[in-house]
Amino acid sequence: MAELFRWSREFNVGIAPIDEQHVELVGLLNRLHAAVREQRGVEAVRDALDELVACTLNHFADEERLMSQARYPAYAEHRIHHEALTAQVRALQRRLESGETTISFELLDFLRVWLMRHIGESDRRFGEWYHREGAGRAGESPWWCFWK
Repeated sequence: MAELFRWSREFNVGIAPIDEQHVELVGLLNRLHAAVREQRGVEAVRDALDELVACTLNHFADEERLMSQARYPAYAEHRIHHEALTAQVRALQRRLESGETTISFELLDFLRVWLMRHIGESDRRFGEWYHREGAGRAGESPWWCFWK
């Protein structure tokens, strides 16, 4: 089976839970690609896309929570990237549901490129910053939480 996106350790950002989620997202993207390539039908494609979207939304929430806790300076910009992709994918889901469109290989390539660039650039910058400056902040308790 030809993978759309072959994961390699080069994509690791050095934050284990984030890296694990990235691996899962890549696997789900490859599953979606296989459903389209093997012409498994609309239901199989929709199910694969829905699972990819749900996992992506959970990942974005976890990543943003960590960024917020660590007070990542580029958090707002990073969140805008997440929101833009989320809006595009939700629109695609609506169009698929209405029968207005199908998932094309061009769309799959767009998702692959977006994910590769986002992990390789934006998430990597966060990982580097996190290990340099933010890891301690993410574990700090608020000033008013003195009993921890």
